[in-house]
Amino acid sequence: MVFRAVLVVCMFMLLLCVLIARIPFKGMGFIPHLKGKIRYIFFALWMPALLSIIGGVLFFAIFPDAYDGELTTLRSIMEEASALEQLEAQGISIRLYLIISTIQAVTIAPFLNMFAALGEEIGWRGVMYPYLKKKLGITKGRIAGGLIWGCWHWPAIILAGYEYGKEYLGAPVLGPIVFCISTVMMGILLDYVYEKTGTIWMPALMHGAINAFTIFAYMSKPEYTDKAILGPAFIGVTGMIPMTVAACIICIRQARIETIENK
Repeated sequence: MVFRAVLVVCMFMLLLCVLIARIPFKGMGFIPHLKGKIRYIFFALWMPALLSIIGGVLFFAIFPDAYDGELTTLRSIMEEASALEQLEAQGISIRLYLIISTIQAVTIAPFLNMFAALGEEIGWRGVMYPYLKKKLGITKGRIAGGLIWGCWHWPAIILAGYEYGKEYLGAPVLGPIVFCISTVMMGILLDYVYEKTGTIWMPALMHGAINAFTIFAYMSKPEYTDKAILGPAFIGVTGMIPMTVAACIICIRQARIETIENK
């Protein structure tokens, strides 16, 4: 719980840096104008879940023995929090609880997470990405921005076991590398929805949706925790494949647009 609070504080460090540097917020689109762009709200809200589900299914198809139908990990967490008995007293099974949590993760939770994610998005998509895209071009700027975004998380990954734990396959080197790949892909999607809508609230919503959809963290057997670097979450090698495909499609389309414009 304390670690989660620290992570939220760190997300607002980007906003603090922007304020200290006196970078104007003008042009970031705090007042949204979404007429004709409503579809991008659903893109931001549900695309992370869709890509995560495809990636999770792919992981369990490759590693079927990793699937935990008994939800042992979630059950242990609930027991430690003394919440399992309370749920059962209300007639809510552990599976029903997971279903309810998943529904919340694609409806309410992204909007709640959006406000915390906004602190980061102002710094990344609002300030850094536009600068890098201007200097390097859109695609290269997005890639560079994603790498910097990923490196920002390295201390938490290396020192605190953020996302992968401390004893995963290839630790401690592989985690930071794989995470940077995931942030490059996520950054492309987030910047895409930002460019399409012109409002910083949309990448913040999508960022919130990404953070909300954690269902697969509870569906792997405990003995497979050292394989988290492979999946099933989207920050694993297998889990991120659908997101990588989506990001590549965006980059290819952008390259075609730039080719046409340069002719």
